[in-house]
Amino acid sequence: MNLQTMYFVVVKIDGDYAHLQRTDEAQDELKLVARALLPYDIVEGTMLKYEMLQYEIIG
Repeated sequence: MNLQTMYFVVVKIDGDYAHLQRTDEAQDELKLVARALLPYDIVEGTMLKYEMLQYEIIG
């Protein structure tokens, strides 16, 4: 199981899903995540930290 810390920015919110771009490592593909797994008050541009299977707003 991968328990490393990763950082993302919310690029787009599309209904019940959010498209996240990893910021700590170069990746071309966006990650599609159900909004139910993300903090309630995210908006496009929100910075997130993913650690221990949870997303947390960091900016």
